[in-house]
Amino acid sequence: MPFDPTADWLAWQVVDSAFPTGVFAHSWGLEAAWQQGEVPNLSSLQRFLAASVQQTAFGALPLLNAAYRQPDRWPALDELADAFLTNPVANRASRVQGRTLLSTAGRVWPSDRLTAFAESVDRGCAHVAPLSGVVFRVIGLPLETARTAMLFGAARGVLSAAVRLGIIGSYEAQRMHHDAGRDLSPLLERCNALDADDVCQTAPVLDILHAGHDRLYSRLFQS
Repeated sequence: MPFDPTADWLAWQVVDSAFPTGVFAHSWGLEAAWQQGEVPNLSSLQRFLAASVQQTAFGALPLLNAAYRQPDRWPALDELADAFLTNPVANRASRVQGRTLLSTAGRVWPSDRLTAFAESVDRGCAHVAPLSGVVFRVIGLPLETARTAMLFGAARGVLSAAVRLGIIGSYEAQRMHHDAGRDLSPLLERCNALDADDVCQTAPVLDILHAGHDRLYSRLFQS
């Protein structure tokens, strides 16, 4: 795609917490892990954060890459994402976030391409990883920036949930987010060339804990 001089501003807009994608309704499995006693202190939260970011890198970025490079593959990639997300809580959250992202993009950047894509999505699951690849391509966000935004969002989502659950305070969350940057850049480099065939589960225990969210007695988040 041709270089878009507004892409930097577009990137800031997409990662802004005010951009309504619905991610703040989800805890990325942290609420369930915390209530089950698996995140009792700061060091365990750091490990949870690292595992969540790594899982996003190897479970979501390959699908984003593939859909961005070849948007026509989206239906097959959407089916692959549905088969990969065997955890019903994560599967449902992925669908909700995908449809919210598409709806928001259609309102903010209306175009014939997004309208046509939305019509095709109605026949699928609309999982967020492959859908993000197509949407970010259509609105003109460079692929490298799209990958960065997804990893940034995963880290921010976990830490935002930690603050709202009262596990840590805002200042500590910001320090942890800064420290996580040491892991984000190497992960991006490792995932640049990954395609749909490279999708893998790197944090099975986290996935099991996440699946218990619907059984919690009280819940602040949807997932």
